[in-house]
Amino acid sequence: MSSTPINPGGPPPGRLVSLLPCLCRGFERLAIVMLLLTTSLVVLQVVARNVWQVGLPWADELARYGGLGVVYLAIPLLLLQNGHIAVDIISARLHGRAGRALAVINEIIVLGFCGLFLYGSYMFLMKAGKFSTPALRMPNLLFYLPVVVGMLLFTLVAIQRLIHIIWPAESTADQSEQPS
Repeated sequence: MSSTPINPGGPPPGRLVSLLPCLCRGFERLAIVMLLLTTSLVVLQVVARNVWQVGLPWADELARYGGLGVVYLAIPLLLLQNGHIAVDIISARLHGRAGRALAVINEIIVLGFCGLFLYGSYMFLMKAGKFSTPALRMPNLLFYLPVVVGMLLFTLVAIQRLIHIIWPAESTADQSEQPS
């Protein structure tokens, strides 16, 4: 028995396939800027406390905001490049239909996690969104925006990965049309 795609024609090609890598790289660059900002703010806090004996609550708040950005804006690119940590004791040994079935199940589990995470974020922000951060008075909706944006993009990447597993010929054709 050969492993044939579920739908040989695949889904209609779309711009999302070519747009996702650009979005992921753009958010990675933003995460790098936020990492530099966070590092600078932590150094500033250490100097302010140890040299001038002054606390900077606004710097602490911005550093936490930067930390959220670093984590959540970088994870979609990691998933897109398959650069996340994976335990592949079983999946590395499975090939053909069994390997593909396991890959589909894995992506469905990832999508389930994304759905639960986004739903939980929505529920949290329905309550916490009414408030602002203590030092900067930044609305919590803005403070947690990198989390929501990063997880939405992560979800889109997971969907793209699932489509690539189900319709490998279509996904490969889309990527071969892209300029390098």
